[in-house]
Amino acid sequence: MEEFIRWFLPIYLGAFFGIAFVWRSLRVRRMTGINPYVLGKSDNAHDFIGRIFRITILLVAIAVGLNSISKEIFTSFGLIALPGGATLQWVGIVALCVAIVWVAVAQAQMGRSWRIGIDRDNPTALVQSGVFAVSRNPIFLGMRVMLLGLFVVIPSALTLLTWILGDVLMQIQVRLEEEFLTGVHGQTYGDYKSKVRRWI
Repeated sequence: MEEFIRWFLPIYLGAFFGIAFVWRSLRVRRMTGINPYVLGKSDNAHDFIGRIFRITILLVAIAVGLNSISKEIFTSFGLIALPGGATLQWVGIVALCVAIVWVAVAQAQMGRSWRIGIDRDNPTALVQSGVFAVSRNPIFLGMRVMLLGLFVVIPSALTLLTWILGDVLMQIQVRLEEEFLTGVHGQTYGDYKSKVRRWI
């Protein structure tokens, strides 16, 4: 099991971020001519969250890399004993697989409206169908499941930190986005909020 996890996680992480960020960004840019990456370098709350989230992604990559390259260094960050052993790790692996499929589907259904951050210069259509009919934030939901699954598969102080930090950042980000979408879409977004839960 340990050997499987050592090679599975780096491949998974590359696939997840390749699909969730790189491939989708290139596709949206090709479709619209607009750069979907709109996290800036200002000192406002939105851009600050973006900077901390990039650090969280780096910590995830470090955790996965250390677990694969040097178990001794990884364990020095403090392993956390979870009940269930290998069975729970398999649950985590299933969660990771569900998360990547869920995010890919949500991004495909979002189409031209997909952005990394809040695009104030190019307002997009409000997507309410598909997985967006059961969750207002399905992409962030998939990312939350991914971070939880990673912690379950390789439980340590480092993966616990990335899970908690990532979750807090996403909780803040969705609220910033809700405020923006209310301003852009008005009552249409208000009606959507009344019908569909924030997460699920």
